[in-house]
Amino acid sequence: MHLVAIGGSDAGISAALRARELDPTADVTVVVADAYPNYSICGIPYFFSGEVQPWQSLAHRTHADLEATGMRLRLDTLATGIDVPGRRLTVRDGRGVESTIDYDALVVGTGALPTHAGIAGLDELGPDDGVHVIHSMGDTFALDEHLTERPPRSAIIIGAGYVGLEMAEAFTARGIAVTQLQRGPEVLSTLDVELGTLVRAELVDHGVVVHTGTTVRGVEKSERGLTVHAIHNGTEVDHTADLVLAVVGVRPNTQLLERAGATLGAGRAVVVDEQMRTGLPGVFAAGDGVTTHHRLLGVTYLPLGTTAHKQGRIAGENALGGAARFAGSVGTQVVKVFDLVASRTGLRQHEAVAAGFTAATTQAVADDHKRYYPGAQPISIRVTGDTGTGRLLGAQLVGRLGTETAKRVDTYATALFAGLTVKQISDLDLSYTPPLGSPWDAVQLATQSWSRDTRPTGAHA
Repeated sequence: MHLVAIGGSDAGISAALRARELDPTADVTVVVADAYPNYSICGIPYFFSGEVQPWQSLAHRTHADLEATGMRLRLDTLATGIDVPGRRLTVRDGRGVESTIDYDALVVGTGALPTHAGIAGLDELGPDDGVHVIHSMGDTFALDEHLTERPPRSAIIIGAGYVGLEMAEAFTARGIAVTQLQRGPEVLSTLDVELGTLVRAELVDHGVVVHTGTTVRGVEKSERGLTVHAIHNGTEVDHTADLVLAVVGVRPNTQLLERAGATLGAGRAVVVDEQMRTGLPGVFAAGDGVTTHHRLLGVTYLPLGTTAHKQGRIAGENALGGAARFAGSVGTQVVKVFDLVASRTGLRQHEAVAAGFTAATTQAVADDHKRYYPGAQPISIRVTGDTGTGRLLGAQLVGRLGTETAKRVDTYATALFAGLTVKQISDLDLSYTPPLGSPWDAVQLATQSWSRDTRPTGAHA
């Protein structure tokens, strides 16, 4: 049995590890486009902030660790074509030499690519000009070289999503004056505006200049530096800085599978079933390049590292003849912004309504532990539920670092996975001691507030 996995990040490596775990005799080859397999792209902002050093620390596992599992790594090797009937993969190495690899089963984990969102100039300008993206270790080295050899005094970050916010903190830690431009009405558009304003206040408190409602049209290099042309409330505005970082989203990297005959679906990602099968004989796919089964929405596109790990593991098992199924995502996410933590899981109000639920959302503020014990901090929590059935549909939380906001959103995520009603969350036997919580935990106080304010009508409410 020869399994070939394409991709050295979460999905490809997870598939290879699972295959070797289940069958130590399996012949497993991993084709990696660069020289950095199994590096944490999510950890890159903390390398730039100085909290993670040296850059080699970003490796989940070293090259030697991976090869010790019995897999073979083909580094600096680009997969260029799949011969589905012949079960043969064409690759090109770093010298430009093409060759083929025969396989019995193939797992494709080519991930996603950064998008430029139609912003003029981003295709022409690059690291040498001071314009950067941050999606790979190569991008990381290019930005690190710029920061080291041409230390900028100012930077513009286009986008205020998870990575954009983390990089705003990293640049600020290095003494760089940061201006953040966001198209939507508030930063971190995965949260409702009511909570996004708390995140924005944290950025401002740490010196970041934030402009929301700003659509970037183009980036231009001039004698003054880099100028970002934008529209704010219908008015043309320009912002100038020494460095520009564009973090405006990703698009699935589907070219290889599309040429092989795979079907594209939501978000133009490759369609896979719950067993990670592409519909092409012997070809599985996982990670940021494929559609995702969401337990509340059905099939959608939601690229997340946690999902890629799970899907890769399933693909690796099924490539050996297994029958594992991806149980589905609920879209749980969390980010640290300076001394604030913001998290979400499930659906927000407008997402739930669009999906056909009779949704209502309430907001509550609850302390992270008993107020009489020193250091209690409030957590702002928005709960979305279905007023007909009482079913929990989603939750959003913002609290100070140390309030266990990340773990509390996991409680909601578990409840969503299990299909609990909002009311049933009060029945959960959660831990309590005054320095860490309350007899009714903050997550339960918020759901009790939802039940009082919405009075759902369903039989199970």
